[in-house]
Amino acid sequence: MKTTTIGIIKEGKVPPDFRVALTPKQCRAIEIVYPDVKIQVQRSPIRTFSDEEYAAEGIMLVDSIKECDIIIGVKEVNVSDLVPNKIFLFFSHTIKKQAYNQQILRAVLDNKIRLIDYEVIKDKNNKRLIGFGRYAGIVGTYNGFLTWGLKHDSYKMNPANQCANRIEVEKELKKVSFPSNFKCILTGFGRVGHGAREIMDLLPIKEVTPDEILSMEFNEPVFAHLELEDYYASIDGRMFDKKEFYSNPEKYKSILSRFVSKVDMYIPCHFWSNKSPIILSQDDLNQPNRKLSVVADISCDIAGPIACTLRPSKINDPIFGYDPLTGNEVNFKEMGAIAVMAVDNLPCELPKDASEDFGNELIKHVLPALLREDPYAIMERASETNSSGELTEGFSYLQEYADGILD
Repeated sequence: MKTTTIGIIKEGKVPPDFRVALTPKQCRAIEIVYPDVKIQVQRSPIRTFSDEEYAAEGIMLVDSIKECDIIIGVKEVNVSDLVPNKIFLFFSHTIKKQAYNQQILRAVLDNKIRLIDYEVIKDKNNKRLIGFGRYAGIVGTYNGFLTWGLKHDSYKMNPANQCANRIEVEKELKKVSFPSNFKCILTGFGRVGHGAREIMDLLPIKEVTPDEILSMEFNEPVFAHLELEDYYASIDGRMFDKKEFYSNPEKYKSILSRFVSKVDMYIPCHFWSNKSPIILSQDDLNQPNRKLSVVADISCDIAGPIACTLRPSKINDPIFGYDPLTGNEVNFKEMGAIAVMAVDNLPCELPKDASEDFGNELIKHVLPALLREDPYAIMERASETNSSGELTEGFSYLQEYADGILD
């Protein structure tokens, strides 16, 4: 029986990412379930699980993963760390023609690497199978309520990255307190939205409908989780049609501005395409009767659908202020400023929990198709490139981008 060797590469991106695709116990479990598979872990001083923890599970530590057949990482692999003629799995951030990663795709092609991008690993129904979205939702929502406490001087929680794990995060949530008329809205479902709901379920807050949050007053904290038709409407007044919205978003406009005077906090968890309408403009946020004071933008589309998301924020400095009158960044504590949390690498704040969750999905949804039979061509459809140094058919639209011709 031929042995397949999987290498866990040392993350090389700066600033460093402490996550890993597979934990020590998961690596050991894989070797038990797949006797023809051996895992090698490239030594790393920064990984959230230490080299010693892998060694304790009997996993081989190596300085180089060049002899491995399949190489697995999390974030983009540095060009200098690519190994010719191998299979790589990582988030390449190239499918939207991101200019800052064009050289990575070019190097992947030049080195005849088969790149399987996590972002496009999908089932037969075109649903994504793997990602860190759940923990983005969990940490981002936690950060949102941390922001609320600081903005309004009502309580203080330890930042998520100072908590050992999710258990400590949940203990910190017990500090949250709301005014009796507090209202919050969320947009977006999927992994991120469902992760956000895990935090909402731990708080002393009641779910109501979008119509109720607009039309009623409550003597207890409430939130509403908005569907697309709650914040988009057809321009010509026709009934909302989700299928048409996805295919022709230019026929729709945002109506989320009607919530700005009714709610205290907004948590965006949605996916947004640059073809879709702007969700909240500066004028929307500058309403004279605005109540909204905190936006925890987990989606973090910069200079995109939500005017106050001016830039990504950092884990060690997660909050900035937005002045709706000028459109400028200000101190978030200033009177009239909207406090914005827009950290763009949220799962990094709980790297152990996020890594374990990701590894579980990798084992359940990806490895069977990668190492055994793949009747739905999951791996084939997720391969941006092939071992001949070419883009695959589904990603041929990236050819000019790969050649350095940027839009």
